[in-house]
Amino acid sequence: MKPALQELKRASRIAIVSHRDPDPDTIGSAIALGLALEAMGKQVSLHSADGVPEAQRFLVGSDRIRTDPPPADVDLVVTVDFGSAARAKFALPQGPHLLNIDHHASNGATGPTDWIEPGSAATCEMTALLAIRLGVALSEGGGALAGQLMAGIVMDTATFAHPNTTPRTLAVSAALVEAGAPLSDISRRLYRSKPDAQLRLFGRVLGRLETDADGRIIHASLFDADLDATGAIPAHSEGIIDLLAQSDDADVAILFKEAGEGTRLSVRTKPDGVDATVLTGLFGGGGHARASGATLPLPVEEARRVVLADAERLAAAVAR
Repeated sequence: MKPALQELKRASRIAIVSHRDPDPDTIGSAIALGLALEAMGKQVSLHSADGVPEAQRFLVGSDRIRTDPPPADVDLVVTVDFGSAARAKFALPQGPHLLNIDHHASNGATGPTDWIEPGSAATCEMTALLAIRLGVALSEGGGALAGQLMAGIVMDTATFAHPNTTPRTLAVSAALVEAGAPLSDISRRLYRSKPDAQLRLFGRVLGRLETDADGRIIHASLFDADLDATGAIPAHSEGIIDLLAQSDDADVAILFKEAGEGTRLSVRTKPDGVDATVLTGLFGGGGHARASGATLPLPVEEARRVVLADAERLAAAVAR
C-alpha cells in the first residue's frame, strides 16, 4: 500500500477510472477515493465509459462520473477494481503516471506503485484502508464516503455470505457503519429490490436452465431477444448467475450472455472445486477463484459447446 499512498499524496490533479459494465465495487471505490482526495485539497475527475447503471445511481456522487476518457494533463490516472486497460473501454492517457488498485487475483499489473491485494473481499475494502492512511475520516461527506465503500463490499461479498469475507472485511464494515453507512438500505437496494422487468427476465432465462456432467455443471443462456421480450436492460441480468450458483448439486455454474457477435461468460464455482479463473483464463478472462468472467468472440451456441467441454474436463479432475 505504501507506494500507492506516496503516489496519491504526490499528485495534485487525479483522474479515477472505473471499468466497463461497472458494478458497485468499481463505482463505490472511485467515488469514495475521489471524496478522500478532494478532502486533501486535490482536483479529481471520475470516469467510466459505460456510465453508472440505474441500480447504482442511489450512490451519492454517482452523477459526477463522466463517460469521456481522462484528460491527458492530469498528474495521475488511478484505475480501480480492474487490471486490463481493455476493461476501461477507452484509451488511457500515456503521459500521466498510472496507479492500479484492485483485489482480483488474475490482475497481472506490475507497476512499481500498483496495489493488488487478492485477499481483500473488495476494492472498496482496500479503499477504506487507503482513506484512513491518508488521514481522511470515513464519515467524510456526511457518511457518503462510508456508504459508497459499503456498497462495494456488500455487492462483492453478497452481503457477507461469500467465503471471501474475512475478519478484516467485517472490521472495516463495522467501521463504515459507525461512520454512517446505511447497511440495511444498501443491502435492500442491491439484493432485495428489483424492477418487474428484471424478474421477468430471470424467469425467462432460468426457464431454459440445463445441466451437464451428471449434474456437476449447471448453465443457462441469455439472448438479446430476452431483453426485448421482457422490457429489461442488460444491467438487469446481474444476479442470474448467483441464482444458478445456488444449485445443491452443481460444482460449476455458468451463464452465457449474448454480447453482439460474441458471448459474455460468467462463472461461479464452489469452495474446494474448480478454480473459476482457470476456466475463464482459457478464454482470456479472469476474476476470482469462485467468481470469474470472460468474453468469447463466438456466438452463444458455439461458445457454449467450447466452454462446456473445458468445464466438464476441469470438473472431472476434482474429487467430490
